[in-house]
Amino acid sequence: MIRAKFLIAPLAVLAGMIAVLAPAWAADAAAGAQLYAGKCQGCHGKAGEGNPTIAKALKVEMKPLSSADVQKKSDADLKMSITAGNGKMKGISGLSPSDQDNLIAHLRTLKK
Repeated sequence: MIRAKFLIAPLAVLAGMIAVLAPAWAADAAAGAQLYAGKCQGCHGKAGEGNPTIAKALKVEMKPLSSADVQKKSDADLKMSITAGNGKMKGISGLSPSDQDNLIAHLRTLKK
């Protein structure tokens, strides 16, 4: 009976970790790169550096997507920016939750 108690707690912790981390494991950065190329690259640049012409036209400063300021954001915050917009950036409609996860996985690959 005591042995069972020692096994239950670690198994519960492991199950919780899997439930939390499973979406990140399932995300496909390569698929996210394709989405980025089609929906984000025009404004944010090929490597996330920002398009200076767009920034000037909108009178905004675009932070590089590789910057610590962007990379420290949670996945939930990034999803909100992607789907609802942020400042003058309009949100992208029609992305499935899987597409959103894939796009975020790609954004994480831009980290310096």
